[in-house]
Formats: sequence, C-alpha cells, structure tokens
Amino acid sequence: MSQSNPNKDKEVLVRVTNLKKHFPIRRGVFRKQVGAVQAVDGITFDIYKGETLGLVGESGCGKSTAGRTILQLLPPTDGKVHFGQKELTDLNKGDLRRQRRHMQMIFQDPYASLNPRMQVGSIVGEPLQIHGIGNAASRKERVQELLSVVGLNPYFVKRYPHEFSGGQRQRIGIARALATNPSFIVADEPISALDVSIQAQVVNLLDDLKSELGLTYLFIAHDLSMVRYISDRVAVMYLGRIVEMGERDEVYDHPLHPYTQALLSAIPIPDPDKEAARKRIILEGDVPSPANPPAGCRFNPRCSYATDICRQEDPEFRNLGTDIHSHMVACHHADKFL
Repeated sequence: MSQSNPNKDKEVLVRVTNLKKHFPIRRGVFRKQVGAVQAVDGITFDIYKGETLGLVGESGCGKSTAGRTILQLLPPTDGKVHFGQKELTDLNKGDLRRQRRHMQMIFQDPYASLNPRMQVGSIVGEPLQIHGIGNAASRKERVQELLSVVGLNPYFVKRYPHEFSGGQRQRIGIARALATNPSFIVADEPISALDVSIQAQVVNLLDDLKSELGLTYLFIAHDLSMVRYISDRVAVMYLGRIVEMGERDEVYDHPLHPYTQALLSAIPIPDPDKEAARKRIILEGDVPSPANPPAGCRFNPRCSYATDICRQEDPEFRNLGTDIHSHMVACHHADKFL
C-alpha cells in the first residue's frame, strides 16, 4: 500500500493538526476539576481550497464542537489550526476578529440563530457593519443583493424572523454568512431542523453558491445520503476521533472501518427488493462516555471484530488507499476489508 500523499498538489486552505477540545468537569464547593469531557481529542486533517469536506457521525461524537473549535468560537485545549498562511490559535483577539470575515458559520437551528428583535436587513448587514465594510448605502445594496442570491425577495429587509418559514430562515442565515465574502464556511447541520422537502433546496443552494463564489465548506451532518450528494471527501467521526477519511465514493463504496460500515448499512435503499435482501449491521451497546473513553480503539466495546490489540493499543491513522485516492483509516483490522 502506498503511503504517499495523492493530494500534495492541491492547495490547502485549512490545516487542522492534533486539535483537542476538552470541557472540564468540576465538583464541590470550590469547583475543583475532577475530569474532562474529551469532546474532540486529537483530530488531524486538511481541507483543500474549493472542496466540500463532509464530517459525519452519531449525535454527540464531537462534530459541531470540532467545527466551532476550528473557527475559534471555542478556544482549543491543544492543537493548531492554520487558515491560509495564518495560525489561528496564535492570533490575539483583534487579529482573530479581522480574520473572521474570511471564515463564517451557518448554524444548525434557524430558529435560535436569528435575533427575533432584529429586522432581516439588520441581521444580514450586521457583519458588514462589524467589519466596517462599505457605507450605509452600499451596505443596504449589498443586503438586498445577498437576499436575491439566496432566493429571497430583496424587499423583505424590513420583516422579522418570525414572519418566515424554517427554510427561509436558513436562507437568511446563509445570506448572513456570505455577507463578508468569506472563502471558508462551516455548515453545522444546516438542514437537520428543516422539513425533508426543504432540505434538498437548501443543499442545492449551498452547492450552487460553492460553484459561483468559489467557496470551501466543512459540511457537518448525520444525514449520510445528503453528505454523499454534496461532499467531495468524507471524514467519519466517533467519540472525538476521526476513524476514516477519504474520497466520497471510496468511503461509501468501500468502507474500511467497522463503524463506517454500520453507519452506511443504516441508509435506506429506495429499491424494496434490495432493501429486504441486504444485511443491517446493528451495533450493540451505547456510545461510551467522552469523559471516560475506553482504552485502545474507542470503538472496541461495540465492534464485532475487536481483539486484544484493539482493547490495548490506539490504532494508527494510516493510508490504505492508492497514489490516486487517499483512504485513511484508524483500525487494526482494516486490511481484511480491502
């Protein structure tokens, strides 16, 4: 198996190195720290300019925390995040604030992420005002342009969030994220709170905007079929760690980690005969607590392939792909699935 990097010629926009985010557990009168929730525990990957990297996993595995920590909305416990030529974790508050215009976030809940007391024009225009972009007239024009870009009537600027449907509110959130003309957007489960009929519209909008504006996405979701539709590469996360990562079709068609195999077996197939014939992989037990993760491979308590080495040694995150397609996996027994 080749250990070379087939993506070495691509331009890296975001480089995440051994990123950790632990939340302290405090007890007693003096709030003494007695442990930590290891929400993100040493993830390393690159996001290439112009691509969509899908980040998938069960609820509570650390996906959203990873996205917020990459953008420094949460201060990392350890690790580095390079954005272009800048190391975000070393920036002071002023420099980080200036850097934020180039990297934005679309939040999960379109009902909670918009201020109900603000008009839509003020919500979308606020990032322009914060970063001192343009004057009042040009900002007003830019807000109307952004509403048109996301498929809303530009004359809705005087309306309030409660006057819009869920899908329209998410479009407002997307317009706000685009306001400062960023190059990188973290989309944190942007469709999970929407009706199924609206989800496809929002995903298609994001895909169109990527092509038109040259955006780069980290698309966080647990809807695996939607991630396959929009992503170029996919990373699978379990209990704070990335267990598999590679080209979208490579991961979906040839999963090498037992956890990825179980996730993919849960995707419904629209053919009744194929759906009835296929074998579902049912994982036993519950996800261990991130405050007390198991020794060795974190998936070993629920894995039917686990052996002694899985319970004792942390598996190396290694490339079992080719010179053309990298396929990274953290599993001692991944070779048997090749």
